Amino acid sequence: MLSRLLRKNTMQMIKAPARSMSAFVNHRDTPDNLEETPFEFTEESYVQVKSWMSNFPDNYKHSACIPVLFVAQKQNNNFLTLSAMNKVAKVLEMEPMQVYEVASFYTMFNRTRVGKYHIQFCGTTPCMIRGANECMDAIKEYANIGMDEISADGLFSLSEVECLGACVNAPMLQVNNEWVYEDLTPETTVELLKTWKAGGEPHKGPQNGRINSLGPEGRTSLHVISEDLHDRDFAAVKEKYEADKAAAAAAKK
Repeated sequence: MLSRLLRKNTMQMIKAPARSMSAFVNHRDTPDNLEETPFEFTEESYVQVKSWMSNFPDNYKHSACIPVLFVAQKQNNNFLTLSAMNKVAKVLEMEPMQVYEVASFYTMFNRTRVGKYHIQFCGTTPCMIRGANECMDAIKEYANIGMDEISADGLFSLSEVECLGACVNAPMLQVNNEWVYEDLTPETTVELLKTWKAGGEPHKGPQNGRINSLGPEGRTSLHVISEDLHDRDFAAVKEKYEADKAAAAAAKK
């Protein structure tokens, strides 16, 4: 059965037309993404920016580039504009090109506009075998979008990504680089979108009643997990080890 599923999905991948990336490597001017498009960090964002910068020496401000880019993107409705990148460069005392290089390398930076709920669906093998393609098709049908497109109401966009790190709970999706929803079916996937569209917030994690990553039989070991602190005196342990070692050596003489 596994081999049939793999063969079926492999043939689908071979036959599928090549998809364009969600953003060009080079910047392309659009009405909402020009060099003169206004961007300024809010007071709340500046607090986060300064917090990230405080983790590094003054002469290594560049090291805060990735988290500060995330702060800019999140503030700007999950959209990292050219002016936002320029602002990051100014705050971190970097050349703008250095910031562009980082933002264009990592696909989690959205340099083109995405929906309010940017759905990143895992398409790696475990999720694929467990129905990721069918779930993505359900999203496309419900939101009337294709891959890397935004719905007419601006609520949803869809991208396929690689391994989101919860293979045992496949298939799964991530929204806006943050929250994950697992153990999906086409039906429960559409329910997520309906909840968001209605202004609600679905519960995060598994969508089939599972607790975290427990199997169908529940917990089969570690029924009682001790909360006691285990604080060993390693100096004393080493001293005892050395004493035992010396005693053993003396006994051989």
